Amino acid sequence: MQNSSKNKYYKLYNDMKKAILCGEYKAGEKLPSKRVVADKTGYSLITVQTAYDMLSEEGYVTAKERSGYFVCKIDAFFSSEIQNAQKPFTRLEEERGEEEPDFECSVYLRTVRKVISDWHKLLFKKSPQKGCPILRNAIADYLYRYRGMIAEPSRIIIGSGAEQLYETVIKLLGRTKIYGVENPSYVLEKGIYDNAEIKIKLLTMGADGIISSELNRDFDVLHVTPFRSYPSDVTTSVSKHYEYLLWAEKAGGYIIEDDFNSEFFLPGQPIETLYSLGGGKRIIYINTFSKSLSPSIRVGYMILPEELLSVYDEKLGGLACSVPVLDQYVLAEFLESGDFERHLNRVRRKMNKKA
Repeated sequence: MQNSSKNKYYKLYNDMKKAILCGEYKAGEKLPSKRVVADKTGYSLITVQTAYDMLSEEGYVTAKERSGYFVCKIDAFFSSEIQNAQKPFTRLEEERGEEEPDFECSVYLRTVRKVISDWHKLLFKKSPQKGCPILRNAIADYLYRYRGMIAEPSRIIIGSGAEQLYETVIKLLGRTKIYGVENPSYVLEKGIYDNAEIKIKLLTMGADGIISSELNRDFDVLHVTPFRSYPSDVTTSVSKHYEYLLWAEKAGGYIIEDDFNSEFFLPGQPIETLYSLGGGKRIIYINTFSKSLSPSIRVGYMILPEELLSVYDEKLGGLACSVPVLDQYVLAEFLESGDFERHLNRVRRKMNKKA
């Protein structure tokens, strides 16, 4: 409330602080006594004492026993014009999209309420380093049920979006590796490698994926988006899938499979992943829910090959999971309830009508 005691002492504290910063009270000068200020402002002595204590705690003044409060020496002073400005900042306007999202907000909000009701005590615990088991299990179930992929939950790592997972892979494999990336490729993908000072080789795209001769170039890690690579919109053929897998086997390299858009394959079920064709060996599979569900949901995951788990634990085992526990539990419930698959089918039907 406007006339609350908190507002009174905080207003007095701010007024005195501005007067000090603007030089109205000089360094070493004694502030008016508490009683004088109380009589002048009409505030209680307790209110004035509280304001003076705040100034003292923050180092604007120092209290001397039986002498009062004296202004400390402060090197930086601000002009009264700045201090007295009615609007010290300009508020930002909320961005509003012109189109309604395909995401069914009401269904997701219902899931949030259910999770809070069912799991409220667990939602305030720290997330395990690789993510909550409930979400890792739910992702494994979903991948097997909807995608025909077999992934052990122990090999699933939760992260906050593809960009963070890219950075995790860089730390995992090491900065001395040379990365082969599609050309053209997702601009943020190349940007992340450039910012990390990773050496990359741009591999020219053909009609069905990276041109075969490009796979003979010298690189250690192949980063591909087999389904509708952006911005080329090329979907890799099955034979090209096997070329990539053969490269990994011969070169002893790893493939990063960014599968961000394949849930919306038309017609029929999503195409088989490199991860499935290769039995999960030498494939680091990455996917997120930002494209399939909503850009506001910054949750992604990667599946590591078995041989990289111990390397991950050694190098990155001390990192905290950056995805809030509530978000993980809500997404797990959304997957387990079948609402996510119903959402995908609804969007795919809508896409079919437009096609």
